[in-house]
Formats: sequence, C-alpha cells, structure tokens
Amino acid sequence: MKKIIPLILLVVSIVLTGCGKYGEKGIIKDLTKKIEKMPSYKLDGNLEIVNNDDVYKYKVDVSYKKDDYYKVSLTNIANSYEQIILKNKDGVYVVTPSLNKSFKFQSDWPYNNSQIYLLNSLIDDINNDKEKEFKETKNSYIFTTDVNYPNNKKLIKQKITFDKKLKLKEVKVYDENNIPLMTLKVNDIDYSPTFKKNYFSVKESLKMSKTDNTTKQTASLEDTIYPLVLPTGTKLSQEEKVKTDGGNRVIMTFDGDKPFLLVEETANIEEEMTIVPTYGEPFMLMDTFGALTDNSLTWTSGGIDYYIVSDVLNQDELLEVAQSINVLPTMK
Repeated sequence: MKKIIPLILLVVSIVLTGCGKYGEKGIIKDLTKKIEKMPSYKLDGNLEIVNNDDVYKYKVDVSYKKDDYYKVSLTNIANSYEQIILKNKDGVYVVTPSLNKSFKFQSDWPYNNSQIYLLNSLIDDINNDKEKEFKETKNSYIFTTDVNYPNNKKLIKQKITFDKKLKLKEVKVYDENNIPLMTLKVNDIDYSPTFKKNYFSVKESLKMSKTDNTTKQTASLEDTIYPLVLPTGTKLSQEEKVKTDGGNRVIMTFDGDKPFLLVEETANIEEEMTIVPTYGEPFMLMDTFGALTDNSLTWTSGGIDYYIVSDVLNQDELLEVAQSINVLPTMK
C-alpha cells in the first residue's frame, strides 16, 4: 500500500502538470502555427477610434491571402464614406471610391507598425513582447502587449482577446492613462474564404465598393477651416483664396517659431478611375487615410483636400495640427 500511494501521487502530478502545459506558451504556439500556415482569412467587425472628445466608428472588412495580399475596407458608419487599403504584387494602394481615385505608395505596409485589424500583426506583437501579460478567463484568453505605432506616441499597449477556439474576439489599444483609444470588436472570421481571381486588384476593389459614386462634387470651399491647435509662438500671417477649375483653394501661411503652410482645396472626382503615385506612408487620420512624409501630410475629408508642409515641424507636430482641423466629428 505504501508503494501504491506514492505511485498514485506521481500519476496525479503528471496529469496536473500535463493539464497546465496548455497555458500561455501552448496557446501562443498554436495561434502562431494556425495563422502562419493559414492560406487566407476574412474578418468583419467594428472599429471605434477616439480623438480627444470625438469618436469615429467604422465598419471593417479585412481580407488576406498568402503571398502578401491584403485588403482592408473601412466604412465610416456616420456618413458611409469608404476607403480601402490594398496590398498586392504591384504595391500598396489607398483606394478612395467616392473620388474614383487610388493613391499608390511605395510602402512597407502593413509591416511598418502594429495593425489592430490584422491577425498576422497581432501575433507578431504577442511573440515580440518578452514582458507580455497573459490571463485566462472562463471563455477567453487575453494577452496584454506593447504596441508599435511610431506616429502615435499616445498608444502604448493593447489587450487582445481570443475565445477558447482561438478566434479573435476583441482588441483594445490604450494610452498611458489606461484609456482605450482604439477598439476593434470582431463579428466573424472565416478561415477558408474563396476570392475571385481579381479580388485584390484596384479595379475590382472600386467595382465592389458600396460607396455611392453618384455623389456630386462640392461646388466651392465656402468656409476656411482653421486648425485649433498651433505650435507655441506660431500664428497665421497670410491667407489667400483663389478659384480653381474644380472649385476653390485656400492657402494659409503660418509664421513664427515653427512655421508651416496649410492648403485646403475642393476635391475633384475623376470621371475615370485614376491611380495617383504618392510619396510617403499611408496613415489613418481620424476619418480618412492620408499620406505622411517626414515634413508633410496630405489627406481628403468631407470633399476637401488638405496639405500641410513644414521644414520645421516634426511628424508628431504635423499630426497634432492636422487632427485639430477636423473640427466637425463624424459621430459623438
């Protein structure tokens, strides 16, 4: 009997140890294997972005196919404005159906920073953070990791929630005060979707867009929209309004310690699909994708093209000024 009891204890110990093995390391291993070997997936969900007191809400549709094909459609719930960021063998595009334009970038997207709606990026963040936190609840596995958003220093960590079948359910990205500034809620993930031959082409993306391309072009830029935030020691010194073939243009010169130029112009809708070569990196700016370089930022919002350029302002300062220009939130 004395020999049996230790044997029983040994068996119980082995069983308990075996049960504990499928913890953090086992889950990460299975998630990594699952996603790295996945030939394709399709995700739909809802994204919420907070900027100061403004809240922007989007319908998100993500498609992925091996060999580096990505398509992310973001539709503003308030006004149905849709943009698509697309990566195929020809490059990276920001497709804007309402303007019948596609902006082509020479970019490393989506590998140049964290991506809240891409499974591949989330798994990379989990694997790369040696000090990540892990928590298991009755229905979920939750990872807390650092994030890499070089052009948004406010974002410092994220909580990634998977269900017990290893399906992504939610991602929240937080600031230093533990306030969520971005939240993705996943409605569904299909791990075996089928895509048409040209699904990841620019032309097909425009064709499939839900945007109403019959929207009439804005006739004029009636009111100048001024930035609410300016660098210390900088002020508006000159404002010039001119008429263009497509509407109006406003050129504002800001002088002082950190001078910059701001141009606002009526956006033109192309009659035929147009691809515009674009310098910089695609960057999501509140309600739209823009193009960000070391000293400039270009974007379109509400039928108006915006352009900020400065030899003095850094990227953080450019973004701070730009984010203060959108004074009318799309949803609160």
